[in-house]
Amino acid sequence: MAPVAVHPVVIVAFDGVQLLDVTGPAEVFSTANAHGARYDVRIVSPDGADVRTSSGVRIGADSGPDGLPPRPGTLVVPGRSDWRAAVADPDLTGLVAELVRRSHRVASVCAGAFVLAETGVLDGRRAVTHWRLAAQLAAAYPLVRVEADPVFVQDGHVITSAGVTSGIDLALSLVEEDHGAATAREVARELVVFMARPGGQSQYSARLTPREARHPVLRTVMDAIGADPRLALEEVSRDAGVSGRHLARLFRQETGMTPGRYVESVRLEAAQALLEAGDDPVDTVAAQSGFGSAETMRRVFQHALDITPTAYRARFRSTRTTPRRIPVGAR
Repeated sequence: MAPVAVHPVVIVAFDGVQLLDVTGPAEVFSTANAHGARYDVRIVSPDGADVRTSSGVRIGADSGPDGLPPRPGTLVVPGRSDWRAAVADPDLTGLVAELVRRSHRVASVCAGAFVLAETGVLDGRRAVTHWRLAAQLAAAYPLVRVEADPVFVQDGHVITSAGVTSGIDLALSLVEEDHGAATAREVARELVVFMARPGGQSQYSARLTPREARHPVLRTVMDAIGADPRLALEEVSRDAGVSGRHLARLFRQETGMTPGRYVESVRLEAAQALLEAGDDPVDTVAAQSGFGSAETMRRVFQHALDITPTAYRARFRSTRTTPRRIPVGAR
């Protein structure tokens, strides 16, 4: 069997960078080396000096731009929460632009997509970033085809990923691309992470939140539904003294939603809160949040969040699992 070729991986670091954006992918690639890969992971900063991350932890840089191989296999560009400061740094954007030109494969983590977008490499490409920043990325770089839900997106040789920990998902996908699913699976087991994270960013985002309404009648209606999601639209519109048709027109003009879509979003939010905070059966949660039946609630959860209510409760209620009870006679 031919020996595996060395694959240079360059991860850019700079002051204010998110720590896990850097260390998550680095850990995946270095762990893969224990399973037959040969990734040469190097941390580079614009001037070759150590950097202080957003959490205050310092990261040592292996080198500046001059110490890198002429043709890196993979470039990883992390982000910082203040992406405007990152894209306004000419040393950083200049370094990334040069590395984009030289690298075989280019990737970003979280707000690192803004730095890539600044170089122009994302123009005309599908891309993703943290769900909170997706609208900002689309507004700042209109040539980028921003998607809100995926954990990571690959368009040609460019791969972008969502929030901070999604850098691990992205790196696992690159290990699988390079060395196959079996190797990536071993790395995932070693790190105790999902091989493929279930669901997308919509599990965490507030993508259903409507724009704020200015019309006093619409605010009254929205407040009433928010206070009691079990209310029927017909009842609320009658109390507000408007017809269903006029209410629908106001909703479209002020929020960009239909009234039914808004009610569904409020009920979904209420159900999420009940599932996270209590032990009531799913049927009870469905009734209290206005869905009426568990089946209706399940369909809405599946459509909006790509997850069932039961799975949502298990995933988001606590970081701790319930200890398994062992019968006394079995101890």
